[in-house]
Amino acid sequence: MTQVAREELAQDPLRVARYLLGSELWSSGPHGDVGIRIVEVEAYRGGDDPASHCYRGRTARNAVMFGPAGHLYVYFIYGMHFCINVVCLTDGVPGAVLLRAGEVLSGGELARQRRPAVRKDTHLATGPARLTSVLGITREHNGIDLTAPDSPVRLFTGTPVDEDDVRTGPRVGVASAEDLPWRSWVDGSPAVSTYRRGGRRRTRDRA
Repeated sequence: MTQVAREELAQDPLRVARYLLGSELWSSGPHGDVGIRIVEVEAYRGGDDPASHCYRGRTARNAVMFGPAGHLYVYFIYGMHFCINVVCLTDGVPGAVLLRAGEVLSGGELARQRRPAVRKDTHLATGPARLTSVLGITREHNGIDLTAPDSPVRLFTGTPVDEDDVRTGPRVGVASAEDLPWRSWVDGSPAVSTYRRGGRRRTRDRA
């Protein structure tokens, strides 16, 4: 496998989102390795994207989103779940791609141990919280470099997804810019999550 280079990620989040479909994310830890194929993503920008964590500027929480590209932005939602994003663009300019769903390629037994309530293996990494959980990623992984060979979480190029198999639509659960078609997924993958429109009372899974 070829590890993704930082230059490939130092681009607009919409371009990176398309690039990430079919890529592979692998995590290593004391209990073993888990690898997934990325099949659903959402792009987020900064000051021109009211659904982004960075819309109102830099804070201690979102600082990783300001670069450099290739780092992992991890955040906590609902007091119980972590979500992960791949940081994009150039250093100092915020942008990221939320990883929404994946297909487990390796480490299935460990993935099932981490998500014992999931009935189907195809749904182990469906949704950003499950995806993060099966990889064993927590707050301590925030800011790690996905392009470093010795990183505990690494991003690799996978089998390219044909353009005919890519679908786009609105992002899930955002309360602003809810009609922008900045969510992309691999058509036909059983791991892709269910779309739920956002609103004032729902601000799910955004980056």
